[in-house]
Amino acid sequence: MVFSYKTRNEEIRKVQDEEMDLLVIGGGITGAGVAVQAAASGMKTALVEMQDFAEGTSSRSTKLVHGGIRYLKTFDVEVVADTVQERANVQHIAPHIPKPDPMLLPIYDEAGATFNMFSAKIAMDLYDRLAGVTGKYANYTIDKSEVLEREPQLEKEGLQGGGVYLDFRNNDSRLVIENIKKAHEDGAYMLNKVKVNKITHDQDGKVNGADVEDLVTGETFHIKAKVVINTSGPWTDEVRELDKNDNLSDKMRPTKGVHLVVDKEKLNVPQPTYFDTGENDGRMIFVIPRENKTYFGTTDTDYHGDFNHPTVTQEDVDYLLRIVNRRYPDAAIGLDDIESSWAGLRPLIAKNGGSDYNGGGNDKLSDESFNNVVNTTKKYLEDAAKRGEVEKAIKEADSEQDDGEVDPSQVSRGSSLEEASDGLMTLSGGKITDYRLMAVGALRKIQEKLDDHFDLIDSKEYPVSGGDIDPENVDEELEKLAKQAQEKGLSEKDAFYLADLYGSNLPTVLTYDEPIQGLNQRDSLSLNYALNEELVLTPVDYLMRRTNFILFMRDELDNVKQPVIDKMADFYQWTKEEKERYIKELEDVLAESGLQELKEG
Repeated sequence: MVFSYKTRNEEIRKVQDEEMDLLVIGGGITGAGVAVQAAASGMKTALVEMQDFAEGTSSRSTKLVHGGIRYLKTFDVEVVADTVQERANVQHIAPHIPKPDPMLLPIYDEAGATFNMFSAKIAMDLYDRLAGVTGKYANYTIDKSEVLEREPQLEKEGLQGGGVYLDFRNNDSRLVIENIKKAHEDGAYMLNKVKVNKITHDQDGKVNGADVEDLVTGETFHIKAKVVINTSGPWTDEVRELDKNDNLSDKMRPTKGVHLVVDKEKLNVPQPTYFDTGENDGRMIFVIPRENKTYFGTTDTDYHGDFNHPTVTQEDVDYLLRIVNRRYPDAAIGLDDIESSWAGLRPLIAKNGGSDYNGGGNDKLSDESFNNVVNTTKKYLEDAAKRGEVEKAIKEADSEQDDGEVDPSQVSRGSSLEEASDGLMTLSGGKITDYRLMAVGALRKIQEKLDDHFDLIDSKEYPVSGGDIDPENVDEELEKLAKQAQEKGLSEKDAFYLADLYGSNLPTVLTYDEPIQGLNQRDSLSLNYALNEELVLTPVDYLMRRTNFILFMRDELDNVKQPVIDKMADFYQWTKEEKERYIKELEDVLAESGLQELKEG
């Protein structure tokens, strides 16, 4: 189904003439998840995003469908239970995107360690039980020698052993765009680069829509809607400030996460690895192999700057390099080794108590309380204790929690669903993993608010765009799709690249076979498809969020960026000035991602 600037322009006209059942503000994973379920249930739906889809936060994650085993340190059992179970649901509806990738958890004997070998095993066992993980992906522990056999570069001093448990690697921005495309297929108006300027009200003071601005053309217009939901992530409080009748207090505590990318030859890890920083600061670091590169992060620091433009600072780089070079002493990674980077905001809820929508507290437990819960949980896993005893231990721990400020890395990732007195709904917090579950709760409330009857879909059985393949046989299904691409003349490597990127949409991608000067067959197909069916409006949209050239394919970027710009200039009939503006925008993004300013001192 065509989803391009042409449909965007048509839908901007249509949305001014019709009353929406639902207006979604925010086109990250949360808004996309709400929109796809609303549209599939027959609601007349519009979504507006002031940037590109996924640009603000949902393309800036650690790129895992991560269950959050660290939250078992503070026994955020509800959050972990929801998210690890949701991994299976997300993999079911988007089987071409999340891929199982067991995580190595090295355990060090040092101050402030999140886990020791005993508590790690208990946490992983509970994790598996919550997730229903059995068979080849069930967790196990390994001794020090086995850890070093897998990762000989790892720091040896203090290493006790490690655990291995299931996690999923993810292409975060692709997960968003596939949800966006599916909602569009079902009739939703999905508009990127459209900013809300004001929340509007009827004569009774109830929310009835929003005044918005098309940032491409400068046109302003009104969208009328029976229900408006704010899903703007870190911008949640800013959007609520646009509603003069919103009587709820601010609730967000955004933190900044930073990731750095180096070549695989500089830091070669065989599997995703997750460890304490060793600085007794309550933080943990991921080191993830991907596409012949290795990336590592994150820093989890409170953020009070420009939400539209979080950046990687010298302090961020120094911190991460210090940690990674300590854990991998032979790597000796320096600033000049960093090929690309990204900084993103996490939409954390400042006060996240038991009443939260997806549950979970955020306070630290004392060691005594933690050990009591661990030992009780061990008995429960061995069927020597009842669930009630675990719940009692957790309640007792709640009353003995440490006082003081909560470290930003310890703030729970639970979510919240609230409604202001004027009817504005706000869905906030959460993680990319549980976006579908968050949307389910929101849709139930939206259904209650609307007079018309809508039958909500079973979103656990509703594939996103590209997801119409058997989730139980993903590898075989993708191999069949890749063979179709090979029959069109693509190499095996390029064919599998496209199959992974587009899933069941690959046959459609292959119809966009017009050659593009300067691009190979793979990239010609990809760009043509993105222009016609993925509403890509700028070179950065394509090279950063529809593909991974900027982050993980810098080796190929120099060869493709000018042909991409030239094709888009022709497709959109840009003026000379417009083309130069988009070239500068791309060069600025590349310089920032490559840390050019820091490297130049």
